[in-house]
Amino acid sequence: MRNQTEWLKQASTLLLGCVSVVTIAGCTVGPNYKRPSVPAPPAYRGPDDAQIKSEQQNSLGDEKWAEVYQEPELQELIRKALANNFDLQIAADRILEQEAQVKIARSAQFPTLSVGGTGIGATFPTSVVGGSSSSGSGGITSPLAEGSFSLSATWTPDFWGQYRRQTQAARATLLAQTWAQRAVRLTLVQNVATAYLQLRALDQQLAVTKQTIQARQDSLKLTQTLEQGGSSPLSDVRQAEQLLYTATSEVPQLEQSIQQEENALHLLLGENPGPVARMAAKTLTPPPQDLPVGLPSQLLERRPDIQQAEASLIAANAQIGVARAQFFPSLSISGSGGVGGDDWSNIFLPGSKTIYGIGSLAQPLFEGGKLTGQLRYAQAYDKELVVTYQKTIATAFQDVSNALIALKKQHDYRVEQEKLVAAAQDATRLARIRYQGGSTSYLEVLTTDTALYSAQLTLINAQQAEALALVQLYGALGGGWQQ
Repeated sequence: MRNQTEWLKQASTLLLGCVSVVTIAGCTVGPNYKRPSVPAPPAYRGPDDAQIKSEQQNSLGDEKWAEVYQEPELQELIRKALANNFDLQIAADRILEQEAQVKIARSAQFPTLSVGGTGIGATFPTSVVGGSSSSGSGGITSPLAEGSFSLSATWTPDFWGQYRRQTQAARATLLAQTWAQRAVRLTLVQNVATAYLQLRALDQQLAVTKQTIQARQDSLKLTQTLEQGGSSPLSDVRQAEQLLYTATSEVPQLEQSIQQEENALHLLLGENPGPVARMAAKTLTPPPQDLPVGLPSQLLERRPDIQQAEASLIAANAQIGVARAQFFPSLSISGSGGVGGDDWSNIFLPGSKTIYGIGSLAQPLFEGGKLTGQLRYAQAYDKELVVTYQKTIATAFQDVSNALIALKKQHDYRVEQEKLVAAAQDATRLARIRYQGGSTSYLEVLTTDTALYSAQLTLINAQQAEALALVQLYGALGGGWQQ
């Protein structure tokens, strides 16, 4: 037992001697990351070139989605989507994959240890060993054995920081995947809210269409009665039928759109196609106009796509160091210690141990331009991601500005459209009264009724667009991914 302990001490000394070279390996080639300078505007551009920013630092983008979307039905749909959405699950799995990649990359910085042993045993009859047996039996008297036990280590010191840069790149990629998951969550919340509002707008259009059908059926009955009494020509009946069938033909189209929108919403929820229960009476409510937007500089820290772009840039910057390190010499150290013998009883004797170490140094001289090509590729890719990062930021500012403009202009459009619907309703009412009194032809009823129906559908679209402007502004400000 004492011999085994002495051997393990000597093997440990060998391994510690190899690992002690770590203190020498402190150089890291390649550029250190520095965030590109992208100046943020002092304020967001709003409608009519208005400069919009909050005096306080609070922003709509900092609010949790449940505080922005307060409809219970919509909140329940968002919860289901966050729990079951396929894209979100894929994004979570990619984070786990990249966490494993970080461990793989980091492992190259450490020595590898391995242990092994061999054993051979054999026995022979005494007739073979001694020549004859007095008893004639095949007794076993001379066992032969050979065995060994070894512990080995191999290590490539990271003199130039190649492995540290690879680990840095892997960690930056992990951070990018984390922000990518948050971007998926933001987009998912935005898509569920958009699909729900579109579905409710289709519901309202179908309801208006059915109300129009009822009114036109009554109008058709009136014209048929007047035509039978000789007060109106047959052309009025045909025009009334034209009005009715124009509205009834819209019902299958709207029902198709509703059912397909329900299927699309179920896909976001990670469920099979089916109906979507909805009981809320009014959901296309106008959003507030004076919403806090915060400071433009905060957008760089809140938007997941900007953070993801920067993390990818950090990883690309680290890859330049990886490519540079391959131009320098590479030292590999290996050591092994073991014991062996021709009998199980003497394997761990002091004279049976073997210890050796090997070191090799290699300097690349010519690889046909491979190393230079790898370095140039890493540098060019880094420049590409710098521009991508700058473009992502510029796109974010554009998104916020577009959403602010839409919020104001869609509000104005909806207000004017409400006036148009009110005027069209009164014009239709007066045209029907004049027609019943014989003061005008049915053509006036047809014209005003058609204008009213079109204006009502357009008003619903305007209400939907105004409600969606809030969804767009919330997403543009980077809101929706917060738990």
